[in-house]
Amino acid sequence: MKKIIHYKLNQMKNKQLLLFFVLPVIAVFSCRQEKTFQPEKYLDIALGQVEAALEHLPDVKSLPRQIPHGETHWQCTDINGWTSGFFPGILWQLYAYTGDPAWEKEARRRTEPLEPVCRWEWKNHDLGFMVFNSYGLGYQLTGDPGYKEVILTTADSLTSLYNPNTGTILSWPWGKERKGWSHNTIIDNMMNLELLFRASKNGGQEEWYDIAVRHALTTMKNQIREDYSTWHVVVYDSLTGEVTGKYTHQGYSDESMWARGQAWGIYGFTMTYRETGMPEFLETARGLADVFIKRLPADHIPYWDFDVPGIPDEERDASAAAIAASALIDLAEYTGNDGYHQAALNMIKTLSSEKYQAKGINNAVLLHSVGSKPGNAEVDVPLIYADYYYIEALRKLLNK
Repeated sequence: MKKIIHYKLNQMKNKQLLLFFVLPVIAVFSCRQEKTFQPEKYLDIALGQVEAALEHLPDVKSLPRQIPHGETHWQCTDINGWTSGFFPGILWQLYAYTGDPAWEKEARRRTEPLEPVCRWEWKNHDLGFMVFNSYGLGYQLTGDPGYKEVILTTADSLTSLYNPNTGTILSWPWGKERKGWSHNTIIDNMMNLELLFRASKNGGQEEWYDIAVRHALTTMKNQIREDYSTWHVVVYDSLTGEVTGKYTHQGYSDESMWARGQAWGIYGFTMTYRETGMPEFLETARGLADVFIKRLPADHIPYWDFDVPGIPDEERDASAAAIAASALIDLAEYTGNDGYHQAALNMIKTLSSEKYQAKGINNAVLLHSVGSKPGNAEVDVPLIYADYYYIEALRKLLNK
């Protein structure tokens, strides 16, 4: 490399001399640190995996959900499945990464069939997952006014599930008939508040913002234990708002810490702080993150439940790690705590290892996620939302 600036050392002050020698060393060290993990390498691998998957997905209404044991291609859901928005969301993320119009075209093809779900009143709290991760990302990247209208309609539909007596959005309408639950709210529902916040700030009703804040405050009060672990399900009396029970549905027991539920909480409260600036949400996100990180095993990937007695012979949950890692990157920025960034990087590095990468095995990006172990459903398989949040975390690392 040619020297384009020559310093006369005998004319320098002591401070200048110090900077002359020290700064290049710091720069070299920093570059070496950055190159120990290269997000673009694994984004390119994900790109190839998704390209391979698309060859086996001719029907735009067939949206990947899981790959069963021993199979190569995605088993799909239709637009009504709660995971339907994740694959279009992956396509939008790959468009953002590459800038290639072909990815935008494919993302539109897989997004627009979801339009009917925007009018799903009284059906499903997962409208945020379904629409914000598809139409929401699409709107952020293109500014398409038609996408904005779908988002606003969806937000209005989601608020039809809000009960002012309980202060929360109903999660599972089927819970009353099947479980006898008057009104239930699950920790996952924190994720769907982003739809309401963004819609309210982009032409929607101010009330949607207020509903999202109250839901978060109520969840913070009733769904988080003293040690900052979380209950999966809280049941309320729909008329009085009184808490009548606290349970799990996908965790090991009512009192255990279900890994993905804890990750939803970290992500949800971190996002809620970003949207509101309210310090109590940041403090909650930190508490949830601290207990999650403290209890991780040596390789940084959680078992499907932190309290299941079969550890270390229990399945790991890559989806919980990917969700938490993506949230922790943001939490590190909001708190100035590099420990959160390092914890995220540790998880992403393990997910990027041969043990968890699906390349050469099937068309997913990640292996080893758990949907519902108690229900014996989607256990130790690739899950589309694991891929979504892994790619999201990689993009955040790249942008940082």
